[in-house]
Amino acid sequence: MSAPVAVGSDHAGLKLKTHLIGILNARGVETEDLGTHSGASCDYPTFAHAVAAKVASGAAPWGLLVCGTGVGMSIAANRTPGVRAAVVSDPFSAHATRAHNDANVLCLGERVVGTGVAEAILDAWLSTAFEGGRHQRRVLAIEPTST
Repeated sequence: MSAPVAVGSDHAGLKLKTHLIGILNARGVETEDLGTHSGASCDYPTFAHAVAAKVASGAAPWGLLVCGTGVGMSIAANRTPGVRAAVVSDPFSAHATRAHNDANVLCLGERVVGTGVAEAILDAWLSTAFEGGRHQRRVLAIEPTST
């Protein structure tokens, strides 16, 4: 992988984010941690927007966001054109979001999944390629068109 995976969390996702960064780095995957770096209460959109901007610009091929449920992060990240963020809580959905939706930001909930399940989700997500074909038309239809 030529560019680092952009990673971010709020305070509710800090522990899982830190764990997954360690897993990725141990596997030779470079990461860029865009925060938070503290357990103090903070606002998830700040970190979702930072990761989404990296992905949308091409500076990072993928993003990983963690909060309490993953939902807030996915909503905020999906406000950035070109970002397809998916909140996932099982490996099958992780595979499907990459294969069928070409998701480029994975959102996890620390309060929803444990570290073992999160690792399995991350493995499935990173090892699955976009299938293209009939799915390409659908992915292209996600972005609004200007008139």
